[in-house]
Amino acid sequence: MKNLINKTRVANAGLEAVILRVPIGLILAAHGSQKLFAWFGGYGLEGTGQWMASVGLTPGFVMALLAGSSEFFGGVALILGLLTRPAAMINAVTMLVALFWVHWGHGFFLDTHGIEYALALLSATTALIVIGGGPYSLDALIETKLLEAKDE
Repeated sequence: MKNLINKTRVANAGLEAVILRVPIGLILAAHGSQKLFAWFGGYGLEGTGQWMASVGLTPGFVMALLAGSSEFFGGVALILGLLTRPAAMINAVTMLVALFWVHWGHGFFLDTHGIEYALALLSATTALIVIGGGPYSLDALIETKLLEAKDE
């Protein structure tokens, strides 16, 4: 179990991790805030929940809460590089659901609500699962502090 936790925290990536983490985290957090708080022209939990129920994701309110929380809190975690791999994993699953449940059947391109955008976010979050938070992350800071405490 300890080995699994270490693999979750440790990353061999460099600057590329922060270059990917921050914009993807911002995008996800912004979309999550639309679902949760009705910010940036979003519909909030009630409106998003009604829409989710209308496309078959029921119960709609719970699905809106799950998707919104995944995107908002997971996006903030990615920006900070905190629990990067778990946050990326949760958002990758969210994007898989969006891709296949919502966008599949609408073609490829964004202008027809196709899979293009969800696929891009799925690819980015999957890459973050593999590379981790990198050296410029709270994950790296925590790892350093844990190693220092271990050596004392």
